[in-house]
Amino acid sequence: MKSKTTSNPSMGQIRTTAEAHEETAIPCAHVVHTHEDAPLTPESLPMPEVLTREPFGGKSPAQWAYERLVVYIQNFEQQLDSDQEVALGLTGGNAGVLRIEGLGYFAPDILTFYGRDESGARTQLIQHVSQLSVMLVALPKADEQEEPRRIGFRLVAGMETPKGA
Repeated sequence: MKSKTTSNPSMGQIRTTAEAHEETAIPCAHVVHTHEDAPLTPESLPMPEVLTREPFGGKSPAQWAYERLVVYIQNFEQQLDSDQEVALGLTGGNAGVLRIEGLGYFAPDILTFYGRDESGARTQLIQHVSQLSVMLVALPKADEQEEPRRIGFRLVAGMETPKGA
């Protein structure tokens, strides 16, 4: 079967049908920082291999949002010192801060954040992907713990486990 080519006059490039299809399957990311020495962020790093195993066009909005959030959380945690843990600043209300203990999704469009609030009360936020707006916050680690809890690496390991296992 012969591949058709397309031409983009403004770019002066000729692309095959396969190349045009591939462009729709590869996510696009971009970032600009005010300081040249800013830490690397997920937009400027290669996609983790675990995220590229399944074409992103075949993922539900919830799965795709979940996977990218995992990458952001892991990257944020890599920049914390040993006295800090990641928490989620809840936006759009007076809900406060949630110390992240778990993150999940329910396809096609729901994300769930599990954790505890500032007083230690168990907290769960269920959010539609169209309303997703979170702020990662560095909080001092809980006093009773020797080591800060790092959820980012657990979330990545969870993506590597087959679904339903």
